[in-house]
Amino acid sequence: MRFIETWTPATLVATRDLTPNVREFLIKPDQFEAAAYPVGSHINVSVTIDGLPETRSYSLVGEASSHGLRIAVRRAEDSRGGSRYMWSLQPGARLDITQPASLLAVDWTRENYCLIAGGIGITPILGAAQALARRRADVTLHYAVRSRREAAYLDDLAAMLGDRLVVHASDEGSRLDMDALFASLPQGTLALFCGPMRMLDAARHAWIGAGHPLPDLRYETFGSSGTLPTETFRVRLKDSGVELEIPRERSMLDVLNASGFEVISDCKRGECGLCAIDVVDVDGEIDHRDVFFSDHQKQSNQRICACVSRARGTITVDTLLRADAV
Repeated sequence: MRFIETWTPATLVATRDLTPNVREFLIKPDQFEAAAYPVGSHINVSVTIDGLPETRSYSLVGEASSHGLRIAVRRAEDSRGGSRYMWSLQPGARLDITQPASLLAVDWTRENYCLIAGGIGITPILGAAQALARRRADVTLHYAVRSRREAAYLDDLAAMLGDRLVVHASDEGSRLDMDALFASLPQGTLALFCGPMRMLDAARHAWIGAGHPLPDLRYETFGSSGTLPTETFRVRLKDSGVELEIPRERSMLDVLNASGFEVISDCKRGECGLCAIDVVDVDGEIDHRDVFFSDHQKQSNQRICACVSRARGTITVDTLLRADAV
């Protein structure tokens, strides 16, 4: 598989509040070497939610440092519990984390770069901005936030980029118009994006509408973001007589596997499609949170990525594992 997880023990060295809702965590693995990692790298962190072990993925902030690995976590009351757990930790806490891995491919030979971050999506974009600024590349960063007060790393970015940083703050009436932005970019521009799913969908449509090739829009995703609120839903297993409840803090993939209906997976971020299973019936609405399926495939509701996607109501799926085989 592409995403081989190598876990290592680590210590939470320090925390600092970047905004009222964003906290930075400095984590140092026991066997730490300050080796460079690719832009857009993330680590998985073992967390405990309602007494059960879970895994959450967080982007590494900035380029490699001798002090440890930095992540930033937004406290979200409607999350699946990972942010609440992380915010409960104090310096000295012991953690299990994976080695850094990157899913964001950057072509460093381009003449023009456009960076787009939505809210906490600034975390993987910061490292890209640092690397491009160090290379003296032609780069502009568009940072969409509710308010400057909620914009993490704003002072660092302003000092680094100057007028190449454009802040789009909703409370100032400045909203990011991606149609106009992408139409203004020269062909061959490489865009790097990180933000919530609804914003990513808009970015992809605007990018294609401006005549840019889709592979030139590279993105990091929020595996927890969707178009519907995160809530409990139910999954029926075809021909098994089994109906499972998927609580808001757990994924459908985790619940299916824990119940003996094994679903193979790899990235667990809605990107590889390996965990996709067939949907037989929908009594409610599916919230496709993956970036694997096309818009047409999502609208057809014929398959669902069990690792990140959710639903409202009840859906019936076919895992191809029959009750008499369990």
